[in-house]
Amino acid sequence: MTPLRITRPTAAATLAVCAALATLVAAAPAPAATPAPGGRQDGPRPLPAVTPRAETPTLYDDEQGGNANADDPAIWRDPAAPDRSLVIATAKEGGLRVYGLDARLVQSLPAPAAPGPDDAPGRFNNVDLVHGLRLSPGRPADLAVTSDRGHDRLRIHRIDPSRPGRPLTDVTDPAAPLVFSADQDEVNEQATAYGLATWTDRRSGRAYALASRRDRTSVALLELLPTRSGTVTYRKVRSLDLPSVFRLPDGTSWTPCGDPGELPQVEGMAVDPADGTLYAGQEDVGIWRMPADLRGKPVLVDKVREYGVPGTYDEESEECVPGKDPGFGGTRISADVEGLTLLPERNGDRYLLASSQGDDTFAAYARRTGRENGADRGNGARHEDRALPRYAGGFRVTAASATLDGSEVCDGAAVLNEPLGSRYPGGLLVVQDGNATPAPDGREATGFKFVDLRKVRGALGLTGTGGDSGAEKVTE
Repeated sequence: MTPLRITRPTAAATLAVCAALATLVAAAPAPAATPAPGGRQDGPRPLPAVTPRAETPTLYDDEQGGNANADDPAIWRDPAAPDRSLVIATAKEGGLRVYGLDARLVQSLPAPAAPGPDDAPGRFNNVDLVHGLRLSPGRPADLAVTSDRGHDRLRIHRIDPSRPGRPLTDVTDPAAPLVFSADQDEVNEQATAYGLATWTDRRSGRAYALASRRDRTSVALLELLPTRSGTVTYRKVRSLDLPSVFRLPDGTSWTPCGDPGELPQVEGMAVDPADGTLYAGQEDVGIWRMPADLRGKPVLVDKVREYGVPGTYDEESEECVPGKDPGFGGTRISADVEGLTLLPERNGDRYLLASSQGDDTFAAYARRTGRENGADRGNGARHEDRALPRYAGGFRVTAASATLDGSEVCDGAAVLNEPLGSRYPGGLLVVQDGNATPAPDGREATGFKFVDLRKVRGALGLTGTGGDSGAEKVTE
């Protein structure tokens, strides 16, 4: 069966839509009332808006700009000096960028070169952190783990705050294996490592990376392994394939529309360390929940609005033509569902934040607390029901001024609910901006926006230690 997916618009069309949306947002009146605790929205009122405090230097995806394209961030906190904490972010063929909390560039690391003249160059897609992995020789180290989709490998960098201007050092073992491909010819087809999240199993202390596969539905669990020489390699433990065909309530089958040979891929992923739950965003489908060890059954906990919409691939335009919406989709997120990141609260509650790329918004889902789970057990509730997240509201990241714009068509996001010195004493949210402005001469411009987490928590109605009062349960 030819895979079906509603494809993303062309770059020109995206810029036109983004410009129109920016005009509408700027002209829109403020919400009629502050959202209720938990962020629940009653009626068609606009989602609350938060503004960034800073933005990174613009990246340009062209030869002059080094083919740098902002994608995914991670936030590393320096426990000894929180003001010197770092944001580590991918720039695809542009490699890695490291920023200070002032959003200024600290370090730029290139992606590896192509192994041969006809081979694909390195392309860093997603990044996440591992804390306290004991390297040999030496003390425990914090690591930035990146998916190199160009080479179908993971790249591992050690974080050393004692090296001003050069905090990251590549410690990838030269013999690190391919993640999905059998050989270089298959790597060049680019069905390679794509999305990425890290996880440390609290029971065993072992550290893992979960990598998704581009244009496929596969997710692989990879154990990170220090070597005697002080480098890090990895081994594949197991993999899991999410569905590509879905049974609809009317009895028909549906597959998202895409280019011939492409299946609905996963990119955004996040693991809740409290219980080892993986959340994975299948871009044109929705958000899945499953055990991070990939041993359990995945559950689709929310769908994109476009779920179930048929599409026909047009070879001339190389785009999909959508059919009539049968009304089986969700109401919170629009394809693509992208960056996923977990916001823990001090009372034990956790909120999953998801980038709804199709409408330039962010959705928040509340995880139930252990206290509530215990009450559910007493009422005979099923385990999978107790673990389902609840919709807790949403927000937009909009322009703070004429020179500091918001976030549009966001790819990746990272949140840290810990004090980060004087700049962000209440924590930080970093989001990718897929349409950084101004973009001179039509160049494709991207970057990252830094948002005071207190603004986000206020927009979601999370005061004090937080909670999920007023949240609405999302089920399949």
